[in-house]
Amino acid sequence: MKKIIAMILMLAIVITGCESKGTKNKTLNIGISQIVEYVALDENREGFIKALEESGYKDGENIKIDYQNAQGDIALSQTIAKKFSSENKDLIFAIGTPSAQSAFNATKKIPIVISSITDPVKAELVKSLEKPETNVSGTSDYLPVERQLDLMKKLLPNAKKIGFIYNTSEVNSEVQLDELKKVAKGYEIIAVGVTNSNEVNSAIVSLLKKIDVLYVPTDQLVVSSMPMIVKNSLQAKVPIIAAEKGSVESGALATVGINYYKLGYETGTMAVSVLKGEDISKMPVKISDNTEVYINEDSLKKLNIEKPLIDNIKYIKTK
Repeated sequence: MKKIIAMILMLAIVITGCESKGTKNKTLNIGISQIVEYVALDENREGFIKALEESGYKDGENIKIDYQNAQGDIALSQTIAKKFSSENKDLIFAIGTPSAQSAFNATKKIPIVISSITDPVKAELVKSLEKPETNVSGTSDYLPVERQLDLMKKLLPNAKKIGFIYNTSEVNSEVQLDELKKVAKGYEIIAVGVTNSNEVNSAIVSLLKKIDVLYVPTDQLVVSSMPMIVKNSLQAKVPIIAAEKGSVESGALATVGINYYKLGYETGTMAVSVLKGEDISKMPVKISDNTEVYINEDSLKKLNIEKPLIDNIKYIKTK
């Protein structure tokens, strides 16, 4: 009888050990949902994956990354989110507000880390930046519009009419438009809303006839149309002040921008903490404070604008 009990105990230990080993060596499934293919968002994703790798989480080894791009289609982003939810991913990384909202609507259980989102609270993803109280946390690309306005004043002192083009269903853009209206005292703000990429061309052609400078927010639908917007703006000799570096690389004149690769990396370190068991509902949303002034040298010349006397400018050329 004692031998039987001993054998049972040994078997239990072996089984428990195997289960622990199996759990330890389990391949984690991570879904990445990106709203559109765009340089800033791509850098965001690359930084995220790099942070995972440097923490020992490598795709094809102990994690499996399922990257999906909605190509600007909200319905497709919702389909992607439902797919990730049904597959019970261990973690979802949502890049851009529409992707984040789709993921949050699809699941309240799977941890969702977010990035490239201006206002997670207004997007109803978290209760507060300090304490999300949901299955969502991550990083925000919020940058006070006033910083861009100060740069515009230095580069374009005679500008009086500011154009603003945005996607009417993009919460980020509404936040930036409201802020611009509050801080741009003495300027006339002429805003034009669009609902899809097919409307951008006619909207921008009409808007350029009425303004001195165009402001482009961190709006995924709009920035994905930057080559066309830049072409029309340069022809009309209307400078573009952008909200992020990627737009300047596409031909916008200038921005005070954050580094989206670093932002993604920071999000990746947060994801690692979640994968190791930290409660995402208690993780504060982080806002980047590392900014630099970027000016497109090609656009500067085409617009016949002299190089400004501003410290620490990074001149870049159109890609």
